[in-house]
Amino acid sequence: MPTDTGLLGKQFGAPGKTLGGLDAETAAAVISAASDIALILDRDGVIRDVAFGSDELVREEYGKWLGQPWTDTVTAESRSKVEAMLRDAASKVPPRWRHVNHPSSRGADVPVVYSAVQVGSEGRVVAVGRDLRSVAALQQRLVEAQQSMERDYWRLRNVETRYRMLFQMASEAVLIVDAATQKVVEANPASAVLLGESERRIVGRPFLSVFEPESAQAIETMLGGVKLAGRADDVNARMAGNERQLVISAQLFRHESASLFLVRLSPLPLDAGPSALSKSTAAMLAEVVAGAPDAFVITDPEGKILAANPAFIDLAQLVTEEQARGESLERWLGRPGVDLNVMITNLRQYGIVRLFATTMRGEHGADAEVEISAVAVLRGAQPCLGFTIRNVGRRLNADTRAGRELPRSVEQLTELVGRVPLKGLVREATDLIERLCIESALELTQDNRASAAEMLGLSRQSLYVKLRRYGLGDLADSVE
Repeated sequence: MPTDTGLLGKQFGAPGKTLGGLDAETAAAVISAASDIALILDRDGVIRDVAFGSDELVREEYGKWLGQPWTDTVTAESRSKVEAMLRDAASKVPPRWRHVNHPSSRGADVPVVYSAVQVGSEGRVVAVGRDLRSVAALQQRLVEAQQSMERDYWRLRNVETRYRMLFQMASEAVLIVDAATQKVVEANPASAVLLGESERRIVGRPFLSVFEPESAQAIETMLGGVKLAGRADDVNARMAGNERQLVISAQLFRHESASLFLVRLSPLPLDAGPSALSKSTAAMLAEVVAGAPDAFVITDPEGKILAANPAFIDLAQLVTEEQARGESLERWLGRPGVDLNVMITNLRQYGIVRLFATTMRGEHGADAEVEISAVAVLRGAQPCLGFTIRNVGRRLNADTRAGRELPRSVEQLTELVGRVPLKGLVREATDLIERLCIESALELTQDNRASAAEMLGLSRQSLYVKLRRYGLGDLADSVE
């Protein structure tokens, strides 16, 4: 029995008694089974035998190491470690595990951790190794997972930073309220200004304590509706201790398994009278437009219909407003591609259009002479265009048409047959029609020559040439 009890656990207690009967074959089997790779080396460090415990190492063709120095089978940076293991084994120094790399013809180097011990009296050394590729792959996946977590962490930090900046810089008063306790979790500077208290005093206090009891009850009902249905109508509330009124709106969201309300506070004028009058006026205007005999249409800035009154539905020969909603107003105008473009161009330049003459085509083929006046409302939450369309077919008469004196009537032209060559008659008739068309285009576009040129299909330069030719318009303003 060994006398040094400190070695118990590191070495066998009685190897001569327990292992003395092992022969060479059994010892070789034990060594190869206990390692992924086992080398038998002579006193000069030359490999005399080799055994592999895995098929992966067999496929590396390391069996060709027989007869080679161990130092020649490893990479350059591992040679010093191999030499150190051989020295330690010859000096009977307790073996240490050392990591070396073997070059591979199949790709990356093969990492192996070795321990070497000298056996017998002939200086032979047994080196046993463990293949570290599975460990290295696991470590690589761990590093990649850590890097991925780091990227996600910094991405979340950047998102949170942007959210914080937006929350702090927003001009609208915003509170974050815990849905369970209804206490304020966060408050931005705008809410502190609106409520007249510092952010520190707002955070942590019950949200409903800011308002009068009656308003607090209405807000609590609204928050309950938001929690159940996801949305609820805004509530007008009066602050406690003063006459100031606020519009309260809320939205539910989840964060870290907790439900929170995003509450927005918007101030109302101290006197609620004008607000009520404004709502009443808006309701009256909507009722008047709905019952007006003239057609009225609201479109987006591109001319797509957002709303229309019953008079327009009748004029367009539709059944319901839904049939018109989302369609372009151009669909029912007399000159597709011209009329609406001309009006929108003028609305963008001047804001209004008055008495634009055109025709309306119904869904079932009915035509009507109309005059259109329009206004652009490009500021506000939803920019839009408003069109009033009046049917003027009944009041058009011959006097309106006769207001312009033609240079020559058709009868006068026919009287020239025989006295003027046909070529001259055709030229004069063409000039007459051309002049009338130009005058009509200028009249329709309210002397907007760019729009008139577009309506006639001419370039602006060509239109100016014809204006000079017929003496139309102010020639001093021929260059716009």
